[in-house]
Amino acid sequence: MALTESNMLSLGIDAPSFTLPDTVSGKAISLHDGNEYAGTLIMFICNHCPFVVHVNAELVRLANDFATKDIRVVAISSNDVIHYPQDGPDKMKTHAEREGYPFPYLYDESQEVAKAYDAACTPDFYLFDKHLKLYYRGRLDASRPGNGIPVDGSDMRQAANDMLAGTEANPVQYPSAGCNIKWK
Repeated sequence: MALTESNMLSLGIDAPSFTLPDTVSGKAISLHDGNEYAGTLIMFICNHCPFVVHVNAELVRLANDFATKDIRVVAISSNDVIHYPQDGPDKMKTHAEREGYPFPYLYDESQEVAKAYDAACTPDFYLFDKHLKLYYRGRLDASRPGNGIPVDGSDMRQAANDMLAGTEANPVQYPSAGCNIKWK
């Protein structure tokens, strides 16, 4: 595992479009599916990264809380499954069901979506406003495996609350950190 920080994209950019298979439902899920939302959180995660394992329960809590605020949550795994078979679609489905993910868990086989988002690590987070403009990119909170800080999603929750209140995005945002995406 190589500790990698997220790339800090420019705030206000448009969310890159995608259509990817959901490993749980088997349906193709698009960025533009369904209703207009008050916000959209795109998360790049995987099954085996200890940084993602560390925050899995909070991801479930956060997604359930965000659903009541009309914020859509989507997770994407872009890891190379040839060299990391534990991140393959069948294992993603099992993992999502075991963790109780209330959000789609999409498989980015070509890694083109991860490249479009300039994703670098797992977990990597991108919060977009109702116009699909980037409002927040960075860490969930200050917790990391072994640092003794509780996982509470405070940075992401604050960003979402500020976005919903119509507050201008805080330019001080800290990168996420975790395992690097396993590129082909």
